[in-house]
Amino acid sequence: MKEQSKGSALFRLILILAATVAFCFLGINNMRNIKLGLDLDGGVSITYQAAEANPSAVDMADTIYKLQKRAEGYSNEASVYQEGSNRINIDIPGVSDANTILQELGKPGSLQFVTFAYDESGNVTGIGDIVIEGADVQTAGVAKHEGKAGESDSYEVGLTLNSEGAKKFADATTANVGKQIAIIYDDEIVSAPVVNEPITGGQCSITGNFDYDTAFNLASTIRLGALKLELTELRSNVVGARLGQQAIATSLKAGLIGFLIVIAIMLFVYRVAGLAASVALSMYVGLILILLDAFEITLTLPGIAGIILSIGMAVDANVIIFTRIKEELGLQKGVGEAIHAGFNKALSAIVDGNVTTIIAAAVLYFRGSGTVRGFAQTLALGIILSMVTALFITRWLLNAFYALGADSAELYGTKKPVEKPYSFVKKSRIAYCVSVAIIVLGFVLMGVHKAGTGDILNYGLDFKGGTSTNVTFNEDLSLDEISANVVPVVVEATGDMSPQVQKVAGTNEVLIRTTSLDTDGRLKLNDALVNAFQVDKELITAENISGSVSAEMKRDAVVAVVLATVLMLLYIWFRFKNIYFASSAVLALVHDVLVTLTFYALFKWSVGSTFIACMLTIVGYSINATIVIFDRIRENLREEKNINKTTEEIVDLSITETLTRSLFTSLTTFVMVFCLFIFGVSSIREFALPLMVGIICGGYSSVCVTGPLWNLMNGRKNQRLAAAQAEAKKEKKNKRK
Repeated sequence: MKEQSKGSALFRLILILAATVAFCFLGINNMRNIKLGLDLDGGVSITYQAAEANPSAVDMADTIYKLQKRAEGYSNEASVYQEGSNRINIDIPGVSDANTILQELGKPGSLQFVTFAYDESGNVTGIGDIVIEGADVQTAGVAKHEGKAGESDSYEVGLTLNSEGAKKFADATTANVGKQIAIIYDDEIVSAPVVNEPITGGQCSITGNFDYDTAFNLASTIRLGALKLELTELRSNVVGARLGQQAIATSLKAGLIGFLIVIAIMLFVYRVAGLAASVALSMYVGLILILLDAFEITLTLPGIAGIILSIGMAVDANVIIFTRIKEELGLQKGVGEAIHAGFNKALSAIVDGNVTTIIAAAVLYFRGSGTVRGFAQTLALGIILSMVTALFITRWLLNAFYALGADSAELYGTKKPVEKPYSFVKKSRIAYCVSVAIIVLGFVLMGVHKAGTGDILNYGLDFKGGTSTNVTFNEDLSLDEISANVVPVVVEATGDMSPQVQKVAGTNEVLIRTTSLDTDGRLKLNDALVNAFQVDKELITAENISGSVSAEMKRDAVVAVVLATVLMLLYIWFRFKNIYFASSAVLALVHDVLVTLTFYALFKWSVGSTFIACMLTIVGYSINATIVIFDRIRENLREEKNINKTTEEIVDLSITETLTRSLFTSLTTFVMVFCLFIFGVSSIREFALPLMVGIICGGYSSVCVTGPLWNLMNGRKNQRLAAAQAEAKKEKKNKRK
């Protein structure tokens, strides 16, 4: 029986190792197929111009928002922003054929729903009155109806109108039952459905002999024509990456070095268990590369943040399990029993920590937009894979190693029970004072920044907009040459430390985006470029551009984070049966965000599109780190041996028992980001620096703030209950008298 068990274990081990090698090989091979965003790979840039010379700011904002939603049909990482007073730029990553995109995207033009004029015999004589226009249409989409047995599916186009459009449409359809209402796009009739009945609810369906493509094209045409402004194509270019191939190469190098350091740490600390984790993490990396390609996820810097966080959580899950195994071995249990007990006791913490983060990722995906959705996709994918590899692959490997003879406790390490917990609760006042001081400093610095610049933080191009300068050089410079030679000249001339540069493919043109430049600033930049590179001054053009992170995108991000926080609070409340667990976890989350904001204000770090992803990463990391400690508090509260202990003693014990896990998880996640900071290009370093602050802050708050905060809240609750019970006893005694 033992030989059979060894044979089975050996077969399983070989199978897992072979699968790991295969997944890693396929993942690395598929890397060339992964879609990359504009910052890493470039794409198509299209500029539209409004027919109206001076459109209102409201109409421009509304048009940009609708075009953003349309462009996201091609990529979540597409960005739409204003140029000058009446132009709109659309940047779509991962494509290289501008003509194809233009053909598929269409030309946003005018849309009208009109009646027909009829003669006395009922024949159509021409176009009648305008019923509604594009601005009255809120949404247009395709609905599918399953066909009966033997029949094919049918499709229709569903429309939703605004309140004003709904009223006009109700009047028109009531007066034209049995007649046609034409849909005219750019003076051409694209459809002329018959009115079957009055439509009074603001929603209607256009039916006919539609297949999916026909219905989709009609809905797309209506959406495009529903823009408030009539637009015409001004120009289209294929543009290069903002960060260049060097950014990809250095990111891969940093990721590989960080991963190897993490594996070395795991092997040194956890020995045989660390070897199992290393294999599982390698399989995880291969799988995530394969799935990024399979799901056609566009990878950008925010996406890289999601992967880094999920790798940290994959390590975290293994660390939780291994710490439990070492504790069981410290209680003189056998290795087999310790492995079994370690996984069982770690399960709740792993599930709760990952589920709360998945909740956040799901809300961010469905409620967010742009880079927020891209971040949510990679994060959710990584979390699910990390749970699978930790709970199944690592377990199978450990059982296989044990069956093959790795049955000595020395091969796993042991951890003796905590004899004297550290007094975290008593020292918590120091932590509270430090945290409050840092947060207050942040508000003061933001106030000073507001008084000096008008903004509370150093908003970059993505948030605030700036000036886009088009320069034609005398030779075709590579992006690396531009970064090494042109960017320093731009920085010195403009004072902008983080300009964005892009090449226009097939030309010598380079787009340089900087903070807003007045006339003198533009002249200074032009002269600097002429003197340094002998470019033709007449070929230099400049336009003001809006931020690519629109007000709607900011609003969507804020709403998504608030909603995700509320849902996480409800989940923690449900799982822990105590509202104070949930409220203290959320307060710690807010604490980590505010402390990170202080560093943004203190060092005047640029706030760009990656800022949102950075904050979301900190939120996900913070809540996961907190859950692990709360899980141990919950467990210790149930233990009979702790029945006579105060909540303060239980909190101190729980934090001390999980301290190793907290330190190692923070260390391994920090190592991954630190390697990005050391080896990455300047833009990546700007992204990695606040992430490192957030990771340190998340580890600090989970150890020094959340547990004592829960004890403070729960202690007051217990005091109120004790007082109420004493009062009840007193009243009962008085009644007897």
